[in-house]
Amino acid sequence: MILDIPIKDADQISISDCEKPVCLLKQGTIATVEIKLVPNTDIQKLTNNVTGIVTEIPLPFVGVDGTNACDNIYNADGNKVGCPLKKDQQYVYRNSFRILPIYPRIQLTIRYALQEGSDRVVCFKVPAKITK
Repeated sequence: MILDIPIKDADQISISDCEKPVCLLKQGTIATVEIKLVPNTDIQKLTNNVTGIVTEIPLPFVGVDGTNACDNIYNADGNKVGCPLKKDQQYVYRNSFRILPIYPRIQLTIRYALQEGSDRVVCFKVPAKITK
């Protein structure tokens, strides 16, 4: 994974059924992303910014990209807390999304970001392949 994470203690990123890149995403299944994070500043609102990069062209992941990420924020005990997030407190972002059967079976890079406005709170890239 290639990480670009301007937050403290951001060593905890996992994707279901993906121990190492290239992540295999099977059509018709559900993928889960979990990120443990400790923000450097207070955060009022988070938005998902999730794209598949195919031949250098970013294509939005339908149903995930542009959605409210606050609905997927939990405290360290596993209780849903949403936003705002407080500086120096530990949180877990957990989101699941369908790998739609209409997605083409191709190799791509997934760029997964949580943003507050135009500021990236966390961002990572991972090579993946959509399979049957």
